[in-house]
Amino acid sequence: MPEMTLLGWFHTVLGVVALVSAFYTLYHHKIISLNQISGRIYILVTLIVAGSALGIYNQGGFGIAHWLAVLTLVAVFGGMLMEKLQLFGKYSKYFQMLGYSSTLLFHMIPAITDFLRRLPVGDPFVDSFDDPLILSFHLLFFVIYLGGIITQGVWLGKR
Repeated sequence: MPEMTLLGWFHTVLGVVALVSAFYTLYHHKIISLNQISGRIYILVTLIVAGSALGIYNQGGFGIAHWLAVLTLVAVFGGMLMEKLQLFGKYSKYFQMLGYSSTLLFHMIPAITDFLRRLPVGDPFVDSFDDPLILSFHLLFFVIYLGGIITQGVWLGKR
């Protein structure tokens, strides 16, 4: 595994800030929105993290992590568009929720992958991207994501 660059550390630390702010926001507000301070922090930091991911090339060329960063940017801007312009009327809040919540999944996939490939230092848990442990975590996060958006959708419907 290549050494972490300064950009890599910046990206990782802000990624942790983004995740903490997302979980705080979801716990206290049920959805992520620009109307909440913690939601604005999450969205801003997520934009920075996704942008910085596009500059990290220590794994070779443009890879899956870069595609997740692009998807994150699209999801954030889509969520913002839905939140501000209400393009689909009363259904816009669901698309906003889907966009913003998807970014959390897009954070978690590279986060757990990098964690398992780097730690413990000198003897990481896994040594390849297709290790069953990594794939199991990805599946777990996807199932949690599906449960989360269903829960948020029900909550929004009752609101």
